[in-house]
Amino acid sequence: MMVPDDDRSSRQLSPEETRRRVDASLRRRYRRERLFRFYGLFSVCLGVVFLLLLFGTIIGNGYSAFRQSFIHLDIHFDADVIDPDGARDSDVLSVADYSLLVKAALRELIPEAASRAERRELNQLVSAGAIFSLRDTVMADPQILGQTKPLWLPLNSEVDLWLKAQASGKVGAEVSTRLSEQQLAWLERLQAGERIELRLNRAFFTSGDSREPELAGIWGATKGSFFMLLVTLLLSFPLGVAAAIYLEEFARRSWWVDVVEVNINNLAAVPSIVFGLLGLAVFINFFGLPRSAPLVGGLVLTLMTLPVVIIASRAAIKSVPPSVREAALGIGASPMQMVFHHVLPLAMPGMLTGAIIGMARALGESAPLLMIGMVAFIVDVPSGPMSPSTALPVQIYLWADSPERAFVERTSAAIMVLLAFLLVMNATAVWLRSRFERRW
Repeated sequence: MMVPDDDRSSRQLSPEETRRRVDASLRRRYRRERLFRFYGLFSVCLGVVFLLLLFGTIIGNGYSAFRQSFIHLDIHFDADVIDPDGARDSDVLSVADYSLLVKAALRELIPEAASRAERRELNQLVSAGAIFSLRDTVMADPQILGQTKPLWLPLNSEVDLWLKAQASGKVGAEVSTRLSEQQLAWLERLQAGERIELRLNRAFFTSGDSREPELAGIWGATKGSFFMLLVTLLLSFPLGVAAAIYLEEFARRSWWVDVVEVNINNLAAVPSIVFGLLGLAVFINFFGLPRSAPLVGGLVLTLMTLPVVIIASRAAIKSVPPSVREAALGIGASPMQMVFHHVLPLAMPGMLTGAIIGMARALGESAPLLMIGMVAFIVDVPSGPMSPSTALPVQIYLWADSPERAFVERTSAAIMVLLAFLLVMNATAVWLRSRFERRW
């Protein structure tokens, strides 16, 4: 048998030449490995930098929304203004002109504001929502009529921005030009008299939406999201687990089961706005359910979350070793007892993890909710799943689209709250998996 010339030449290489070629090949391989590791590390670092930049921007713009500027006024609850008839009728007390009380208290602090223009500028310093605080005070205790009580009332959003910028040392022309020189002088005078303070903005956590930025809160959107997630959880988790158990444990292999499995996997990748269109056509137009109701939002999110729950539940059931099933059947358990007494308890941690991740995804969705009318401006806090409401992602969308500058910090603060909820839900999923999952 003839040996090729190339083989003869390769066999004739000296040990030194062979060693040199091997070393060169190893150097090239190690160089490629180091370059690949560098690209991977660079990608991770770049992602971390952008993530920190995103979080830094959101926190930098939103942390100030958790504080609100207030003015200390001595309000005289004049009975002639609030209840001229003296009947103490709640209907009369609720519609009284409480703005006159605020204006009178301001004139006592700044008596030199004599002209109509100066009084208008002075009255603009206090938020239009201050009258609601006075109304609530009177409605809670009508005996206060005729008395003088010191109260802390919210200031206007432009004043609030200027005071916060001043506190952080960032006062510039963009902030100060929204207020006149006379208003700035009055504010400095009130600050010197310790009449103005930055306090915790409780209204942000306890109030619904408002046209006035200083009065806007996330409580209405938070309750709306809670009702929607409650409906989604009560529907998607039992249905998803039942469907997963049937497909994995009881369904016989056939073309029909294959079609169902393919469609479940496809539905998990369908854009969320398609589910919104489906909910609009079915739940609102066909069944006549009310728009902007958390019940409808929960039904739409159930359709979107159900494939995710089914896939996660099937994966959890598959992770249970066949020996568990065989042992249960071997001691006389029925197939139903084998599933519900042995397989399901072992697969439940994985199912719960998938359900929580699906709920976290549903919490951050806004596109399907826009299609069913939850983008409406709703001031009242919902009292149940059928009450008109909005959701946190939609509330963020509404505030981001608002022209008032003060809504910028409210938008970022609402994003911080939403991210906190998502982090808690994902951390719960990780804890459940690490706490109850078994290694086989």
